[in-house]
Amino acid sequence: MKLLKHFKLAAGSLLVAGLAACGGGDGGASVSQSGSLRLALTDAPSCGYDAVNVTIQKVRIHQSSSASDSDGGWSEIVVNPARRVDLLTLTNGVLDELGQTPLPAGKYTQLRLVLAGNDNAQPLANSVKPTGSAEVALKTPSGQQSGVKTNIDLDIAANKMADFVLDFDACKSVVSAGGSGQYLLKPVVTVIPRYVSGVAGFVETGLVNANTSVSLQQGGVVVKASTPDSAGKFLLQPVAPGSYTLVLTAPGRTTAVVTNVAVATDSVTPVNATGTPFILPVSPTGTVNGVAPADTLARVMQPLTTGITVEVAGRFVDAVTGSYAYSLAVNAPRVAPYVPAPNLLVFSADTAAAGKYSVKASLTGFADKTVVLPTLASGATLTSSFTFP
Repeated sequence: MKLLKHFKLAAGSLLVAGLAACGGGDGGASVSQSGSLRLALTDAPSCGYDAVNVTIQKVRIHQSSSASDSDGGWSEIVVNPARRVDLLTLTNGVLDELGQTPLPAGKYTQLRLVLAGNDNAQPLANSVKPTGSAEVALKTPSGQQSGVKTNIDLDIAANKMADFVLDFDACKSVVSAGGSGQYLLKPVVTVIPRYVSGVAGFVETGLVNANTSVSLQQGGVVVKASTPDSAGKFLLQPVAPGSYTLVLTAPGRTTAVVTNVAVATDSVTPVNATGTPFILPVSPTGTVNGVAPADTLARVMQPLTTGITVEVAGRFVDAVTGSYAYSLAVNAPRVAPYVPAPNLLVFSADTAAAGKYSVKASLTGFADKTVVLPTLASGATLTSSFTFP
């Protein structure tokens, strides 16, 4: 049995067999002291994968962030039979429900998602299919056998339902392992309330592929991301009401940015004028690469002259070699301030930002490190490697 760390929930029609309150804690609370918890599973961009499959057995929840796998006080949502889910079908607002269950009132600070292991009976219970390649097993680190916790902050109020989504970022969570052809699962998950609010739009059909990314960001951090569907449409939902930067990227294309996108409570903000898709012109590219310790997240940031910095690429380095490499647009990003309906966005080239990038490296237990790169030219390669501390 394997445990998945840092999972984003947004699932539909998973059969929940029941809730078992194990050990002590508030397991004997009366109905008046109980609330309800509903969970769902969703996904973010795939970064060149046609499928990312996981087989879910149960979700475990505890009020103590330090509780061990064998301690009492756990509550469980059991999926019976265990269900294999392709996470890449859970984009553009699609939620796959894990279920709803009563739970003793109180604050919950630890969540564990338990996966079935790959074995002789189900060698591809957890698997990945890279675009243009065969499906292969997706391995979870052996350290997850005894349970890997995800810290959460969920309040279960008496006689009320807490409604949350676990948002799984497949792009950052699937890690290649050198030249072995193997892939590791190191899940990156955000737990968020099930907001109705979000952002909708569409891109030209030439951008419909697994490598096109549309994201909402705040302070250079991706809050929600997706890929366009077969018709070019995208829906970034759920997100909290607020102001966001919309970033669109695709291989060999000029980055597009829409600033100050307003998201109101219980509504979806359209960002396209009627019949006018987002178009990302072709751009020459250069390469940014380097080496960092295993488990380092290498993010490429681009500063704009408006004072905003956006993430244009980001993944964990190779699990064996520690290497990373990104092909990046050389042309100046196109930037437009958001305007409400009829959404007549006016883009202009941010010429001072052309080819300007930095690499931010993050490794658990250490302070982030950032290297500002020289201006990237067409066909050029810039190398930036990291060591910690």
